Amino acid sequence: MMRHALVTGGAGFIGSHLVDRLLAEGWRVTVIDNFDPFYDPAIKEANIKPHLENPNYRLVRADIRDLETLRLELREDYDVIVHLAAKAGVRPSLKDPINYQEVNLQGTRNMLEIARTRNIPQFIFGSSSSVYGVNPNVPWREEEQDLRPISPYALTKLGGERLCQMNCLLGLRVVVLRFFTVYGPRQRPDLAIHKFARLMLEGKPIPVYGDGSSRRDYTYIDDIIQGVRAAMDYTSTPFEVINLGNNRTVSLMEMIRALEETLGIKAELEFLPPQLGDVPQTWADVEKGKQLLRYNPNTVFGQGLKEFAQWLEVLPLR
Repeated sequence: MMRHALVTGGAGFIGSHLVDRLLAEGWRVTVIDNFDPFYDPAIKEANIKPHLENPNYRLVRADIRDLETLRLELREDYDVIVHLAAKAGVRPSLKDPINYQEVNLQGTRNMLEIARTRNIPQFIFGSSSSVYGVNPNVPWREEEQDLRPISPYALTKLGGERLCQMNCLLGLRVVVLRFFTVYGPRQRPDLAIHKFARLMLEGKPIPVYGDGSSRRDYTYIDDIIQGVRAAMDYTSTPFEVINLGNNRTVSLMEMIRALEETLGIKAELEFLPPQLGDVPQTWADVEKGKQLLRYNPNTVFGQGLKEFAQWLEVLPLR
Protein backbone atom coordinates (compact mmCIF):
# COMPACT_ATOMS: atom_id res chain seq x y z
CA MET A 1 0.00 0.00 0.00
CA MET A 2 1.32 3.44 -0.95
CA ARG A 3 2.44 5.43 2.07
CA HIS A 4 1.42 9.06 2.48
CA ALA A 5 3.64 11.80 3.96
CA LEU A 6 2.56 15.28 5.00
CA VAL A 7 5.51 17.68 4.65
CA THR A 8 5.30 21.25 5.94
CA GLY A 9 7.70 23.70 4.31
CA GLY A 10 7.91 21.26 1.43
CA ALA A 11 8.71 23.94 -1.16
CA GLY A 12 11.79 25.11 0.72
CA PHE A 13 15.41 24.01 0.67
CA ILE A 14 15.34 20.86 2.80
CA GLY A 15 11.66 20.16 2.18
CA SER A 16 11.85 20.08 -1.60
CA HIS A 17 14.81 17.69 -1.52
CA LEU A 18 12.87 15.41 0.82
CA VAL A 19 9.89 15.51 -1.56
CA ASP A 20 12.23 14.52 -4.42
CA ARG A 21 13.29 11.47 -2.44
CA LEU A 22 9.79 10.46 -1.36
CA LEU A 23 8.24 10.75 -4.81
CA ALA A 24 11.12 8.73 -6.26
CA GLU A 25 10.39 6.02 -3.68
CA GLY A 26 6.70 5.92 -4.62
CA TRP A 27 5.18 7.83 -1.70
CA ARG A 28 2.15 10.05 -1.90
CA VAL A 29 3.16 13.49 -0.66
CA THR A 30 1.05 16.40 0.53
CA VAL A 31 2.99 19.63 0.98
CA ILE A 32 2.00 22.69 3.00
CA ASP A 33 3.83 25.91 2.25
CA ASN A 34 2.80 29.57 2.42
CA PHE A 35 5.63 30.82 0.14
CA ASP A 36 6.65 33.38 2.74
CA PRO A 37 8.39 36.41 1.15
CA PHE A 38 11.35 36.08 3.57
CA TYR A 39 13.17 35.41 0.30
CA ASP A 40 12.01 35.50 -3.32
CA PRO A 41 9.04 33.07 -3.61
CA ALA A 42 10.10 32.39 -7.20
CA ILE A 43 12.91 30.26 -5.78
CA LYS A 44 10.39 27.99 -4.07
CA GLU A 45 8.23 27.93 -7.18
CA ALA A 46 11.26 26.64 -9.09
CA ASN A 47 11.92 24.03 -6.39
CA ILE A 48 8.46 22.48 -6.78
CA LYS A 49 8.05 22.79 -10.54
CA PRO A 50 8.93 19.14 -11.27
CA HIS A 51 6.75 17.95 -8.37
CA LEU A 52 3.61 19.53 -9.80
CA GLU A 53 3.69 17.08 -12.70
CA ASN A 54 3.58 14.05 -10.40
CA PRO A 55 0.08 12.64 -9.73
CA ASN A 56 1.15 11.54 -6.24
CA TYR A 57 1.92 15.13 -5.21
CA ARG A 58 -0.52 17.64 -3.72
CA LEU A 59 0.33 21.23 -2.80
CA VAL A 60 -1.63 23.12 -0.15
CA ARG A 61 -0.82 26.82 -0.09
CA ALA A 62 -1.55 27.60 3.54
CA ASP A 63 -0.08 29.13 6.67
CA ILE A 64 0.58 26.72 9.55
CA ARG A 65 -0.76 29.37 11.94
CA ASP A 66 -4.23 28.94 10.42
CA LEU A 67 -5.59 25.89 12.20
CA GLU A 68 -9.05 26.06 10.64
CA THR A 69 -7.63 25.97 7.12
CA LEU A 70 -5.35 23.10 8.09
CA ARG A 71 -8.31 21.14 9.42
CA LEU A 72 -10.27 21.83 6.24
CA GLU A 73 -7.47 20.91 3.84
CA LEU A 74 -5.84 17.99 5.67
CA ARG A 75 -8.59 15.38 5.80
CA GLU A 76 -6.74 12.43 4.30
CA ASP A 77 -4.89 9.67 6.13
CA TYR A 78 -1.17 10.23 6.61
CA ASP A 79 1.52 7.86 7.82
CA VAL A 80 3.87 10.60 8.99
CA ILE A 81 4.17 14.36 9.35
CA VAL A 82 7.55 15.90 8.63
CA HIS A 83 7.33 19.39 10.08
CA LEU A 84 9.97 21.60 8.45
CA ALA A 85 8.02 24.85 8.05
CA ALA A 86 9.41 27.66 10.20
CA LYS A 87 10.28 31.30 10.28
CA ALA A 88 14.00 30.95 9.61
CA GLY A 89 17.09 33.00 10.38
CA VAL A 90 18.90 33.89 13.60
CA ARG A 91 19.61 37.55 12.88
CA PRO A 92 16.15 38.48 11.50
CA SER A 93 14.54 36.98 14.59
CA LEU A 94 16.17 39.67 16.71
CA LYS A 95 14.13 42.27 14.82
CA ASP A 96 10.82 40.40 14.75
CA PRO A 97 10.62 38.04 17.74
CA ILE A 98 6.82 38.06 18.00
CA ASN A 99 6.34 36.80 14.46
CA TYR A 100 8.89 34.05 15.10
CA GLN A 101 6.95 32.97 18.17
CA GLU A 102 3.69 32.89 16.25
CA VAL A 103 5.01 30.85 13.33
CA ASN A 104 7.45 28.54 15.09
CA LEU A 105 5.48 27.89 18.28
CA GLN A 106 1.83 28.31 17.34
CA GLY A 107 2.45 26.73 13.94
CA THR A 108 4.13 23.72 15.55
CA ARG A 109 1.33 23.46 18.11
CA ASN A 110 -1.18 23.41 15.24
CA MET A 111 0.64 20.65 13.38
CA LEU A 112 0.83 18.57 16.56
CA GLU A 113 -2.90 19.09 16.96
CA ILE A 114 -3.48 17.82 13.42
CA ALA A 115 -1.34 14.78 14.22
CA ARG A 116 -3.27 14.10 17.43
CA THR A 117 -6.78 14.53 16.05
CA ARG A 118 -6.05 12.66 12.81
CA ASN A 119 -4.28 9.81 14.69
CA ILE A 120 -1.11 10.20 12.64
CA PRO A 121 1.40 7.85 14.26
CA GLN A 122 4.73 9.55 13.49
CA PHE A 123 5.88 13.18 13.78
CA ILE A 124 9.30 14.45 12.67
CA PHE A 125 10.26 17.91 13.90
CA GLY A 126 12.98 19.89 12.15
CA SER A 127 14.90 21.64 14.92
CA SER A 128 18.23 23.43 14.83
CA SER A 129 21.75 23.32 16.23
CA SER A 130 21.08 26.88 17.42
CA VAL A 131 19.36 25.44 20.51
CA TYR A 132 22.83 24.62 21.92
CA GLY A 133 23.74 28.31 21.72
CA VAL A 134 27.10 29.21 23.25
CA ASN A 135 27.61 25.92 25.05
CA PRO A 136 31.39 25.24 25.09
CA ASN A 137 31.09 21.45 25.56
CA VAL A 138 31.79 20.44 21.97
CA PRO A 139 31.06 18.31 20.10
CA TRP A 140 27.46 18.77 21.20
CA ARG A 141 25.59 15.68 22.33
CA GLU A 142 21.83 15.36 22.45
CA GLU A 143 21.73 14.68 26.20
CA GLU A 144 23.46 18.01 26.93
CA GLN A 145 21.40 19.87 29.53
CA ASP A 146 23.31 23.16 29.46
CA LEU A 147 21.54 24.66 26.45
CA ARG A 148 22.28 28.37 25.94
CA PRO A 149 20.26 29.71 22.99
CA ILE A 150 20.98 33.38 22.29
CA SER A 151 18.35 34.36 19.71
CA PRO A 152 14.55 34.35 19.50
CA TYR A 153 14.82 31.86 16.62
CA ALA A 154 16.81 29.43 18.77
CA LEU A 155 14.40 29.82 21.67
CA THR A 156 11.40 29.08 19.46
CA LYS A 157 13.08 25.94 18.15
CA LEU A 158 13.77 24.79 21.69
CA GLY A 159 10.17 25.60 22.57
CA GLY A 160 9.03 23.52 19.60
CA GLU A 161 11.03 20.58 20.93
CA ARG A 162 9.29 20.92 24.30
CA LEU A 163 5.88 20.97 22.62
CA CYS A 164 6.80 17.77 20.79
CA GLN A 165 7.92 16.12 24.01
CA MET A 166 4.63 17.04 25.69
CA ASN A 167 2.61 15.53 22.84
CA CYS A 168 4.71 12.38 23.04
CA LEU A 169 3.18 11.89 26.49
CA LEU A 170 -0.22 11.85 24.75
CA GLY A 171 0.74 8.91 22.54
CA LEU A 172 2.42 10.50 19.51
CA ARG A 173 5.82 9.14 18.44
CA VAL A 174 8.18 12.06 17.82
CA VAL A 175 11.71 12.31 16.45
CA VAL A 176 13.32 15.73 16.85
CA LEU A 177 16.14 16.34 14.37
CA ARG A 178 18.65 19.09 15.11
CA PHE A 179 20.05 20.24 11.75
CA PHE A 180 23.59 21.63 11.56
CA THR A 181 24.29 24.31 8.89
CA VAL A 182 22.80 22.57 5.87
CA TYR A 183 24.18 23.51 2.44
CA GLY A 184 23.89 22.40 -1.16
CA PRO A 185 21.70 23.06 -4.22
CA ARG A 186 18.58 25.18 -3.45
CA GLN A 187 20.12 26.61 -0.27
CA ARG A 188 18.36 29.75 0.95
CA PRO A 189 19.95 32.92 -0.48
CA ASP A 190 20.41 34.50 2.97
CA LEU A 191 22.72 31.70 4.18
CA ALA A 192 26.45 32.30 4.08
CA ILE A 193 27.59 29.98 1.30
CA HIS A 194 24.85 31.09 -1.09
CA LYS A 195 25.13 34.76 -0.12
CA PHE A 196 28.91 34.82 -0.44
CA ALA A 197 28.92 32.98 -3.76
CA ARG A 198 26.43 35.47 -5.23
CA LEU A 199 28.47 38.43 -4.06
CA MET A 200 31.66 36.95 -5.48
CA LEU A 201 30.02 36.31 -8.85
CA GLU A 202 28.76 39.91 -8.86
CA GLY A 203 32.21 41.28 -7.98
CA LYS A 204 31.03 42.65 -4.64
CA PRO A 205 32.75 42.46 -1.24
CA ILE A 206 31.86 39.76 1.27
CA PRO A 207 30.87 40.93 4.77
CA VAL A 208 33.00 39.02 7.31
CA TYR A 209 31.62 39.50 10.80
CA GLY A 210 34.36 39.10 13.38
CA ASP A 211 37.87 37.84 12.62
CA GLY A 212 36.82 34.88 10.47
CA SER A 213 37.60 32.27 13.12
CA SER A 214 33.99 31.23 13.81
CA ARG A 215 33.38 27.59 12.89
CA ARG A 216 30.39 25.71 11.50
CA ASP A 217 29.54 22.05 11.12
CA TYR A 218 28.51 22.22 7.44
CA THR A 219 26.26 19.31 6.47
CA TYR A 220 25.44 18.49 2.86
CA ILE A 221 21.77 18.27 1.91
CA ASP A 222 21.92 14.64 0.70
CA ASP A 223 23.28 13.54 4.08
CA ILE A 224 20.50 15.44 5.86
CA ILE A 225 17.83 13.82 3.69
CA GLN A 226 19.25 10.38 4.45
CA GLY A 227 18.84 11.14 8.15
CA VAL A 228 15.31 12.54 7.78
CA ARG A 229 14.24 9.58 5.71
CA ALA A 230 15.56 7.13 8.31
CA ALA A 231 13.78 9.06 11.09
CA MET A 232 10.49 8.61 9.24
CA ASP A 233 10.86 4.84 9.64
CA TYR A 234 12.12 4.89 13.23
CA THR A 235 9.77 3.11 15.67
CA SER A 236 11.93 1.78 18.52
CA THR A 237 11.17 4.47 21.13
CA PRO A 238 8.40 7.07 21.56
CA PHE A 239 10.64 10.17 21.68
CA GLU A 240 14.16 10.96 20.53
CA VAL A 241 16.31 14.02 19.89
CA ILE A 242 18.97 13.36 17.26
CA ASN A 243 21.72 15.54 15.78
CA LEU A 244 22.07 15.57 12.01
CA GLY A 245 25.47 17.13 11.43
CA ASN A 246 28.78 16.28 9.82
CA ASN A 247 30.90 15.84 12.98
CA ARG A 248 33.61 18.18 11.73
CA THR A 249 33.97 21.95 11.63
CA VAL A 250 35.11 24.49 9.03
CA SER A 251 36.15 28.03 9.93
CA LEU A 252 34.62 31.02 8.16
CA MET A 253 37.91 31.83 6.44
CA GLU A 254 38.35 28.20 5.38
CA MET A 255 34.87 28.27 3.87
CA ILE A 256 35.66 31.45 1.92
CA ARG A 257 38.93 29.99 0.59
CA ALA A 258 37.11 26.83 -0.47
CA LEU A 259 34.51 28.94 -2.28
CA GLU A 260 37.28 30.85 -4.04
CA GLU A 261 38.75 27.59 -5.26
CA THR A 262 35.38 26.21 -6.34
CA LEU A 263 34.26 29.35 -8.20
CA GLY A 264 37.69 30.37 -9.46
CA ILE A 265 37.16 33.89 -8.08
CA LYS A 266 39.18 35.82 -5.52
CA ALA A 267 36.91 37.19 -2.79
CA GLU A 268 37.05 40.80 -1.64
CA LEU A 269 36.63 40.82 2.14
CA GLU A 270 34.97 43.50 4.25
CA PHE A 271 35.64 42.88 7.95
CA LEU A 272 32.87 44.01 10.28
CA PRO A 273 32.14 43.70 14.02
CA PRO A 274 30.59 40.43 15.24
CA GLN A 275 26.81 40.31 14.97
CA LEU A 276 24.41 39.81 17.84
CA GLY A 277 22.95 36.30 17.87
CA ASP A 278 25.89 34.58 16.15
CA VAL A 279 27.53 31.71 18.02
CA PRO A 280 31.30 31.12 17.80
CA GLN A 281 30.97 27.49 16.71
CA THR A 282 28.64 24.60 15.97
CA TRP A 283 29.82 21.01 16.17
CA ALA A 284 27.67 17.87 16.21
CA ASP A 285 28.31 14.57 17.88
CA VAL A 286 26.53 12.18 15.49
CA GLU A 287 27.04 8.87 17.27
CA LYS A 288 23.41 8.67 18.35
CA GLY A 289 22.22 9.17 14.77
CA LYS A 290 24.59 6.45 13.60
CA GLN A 291 23.27 4.03 16.20
CA LEU A 292 19.54 4.72 15.85
CA LEU A 293 19.21 5.78 12.21
CA ARG A 294 22.36 4.37 10.61
CA TYR A 295 23.07 7.98 9.76
CA ASN A 296 26.29 8.26 7.78
CA PRO A 297 27.29 11.77 6.61
CA ASN A 298 30.00 11.17 4.02
CA THR A 299 29.97 14.17 1.67
CA VAL A 300 33.33 15.94 1.62
CA PHE A 301 32.93 19.71 1.99
CA GLY A 302 34.73 20.52 -1.27
CA GLN A 303 32.57 18.11 -3.25
CA GLY A 304 29.42 19.54 -1.72
CA LEU A 305 30.50 23.04 -2.74
CA LYS A 306 31.03 21.82 -6.32
CA GLU A 307 27.48 20.45 -6.42
CA PHE A 308 26.16 23.74 -5.06
CA ALA A 309 28.17 25.77 -7.60
CA GLN A 310 26.87 23.69 -10.51
CA TRP A 311 23.30 24.42 -9.39
CA LEU A 312 24.05 28.11 -8.94
CA GLU A 313 25.48 28.40 -12.45
CA VAL A 314 22.09 27.76 -14.06
CA LEU A 315 20.26 30.38 -11.97
CA PRO A 316 19.93 34.03 -12.95
CA LEU A 317 21.62 36.48 -10.61
CA ARG A 318 18.92 38.30 -8.66
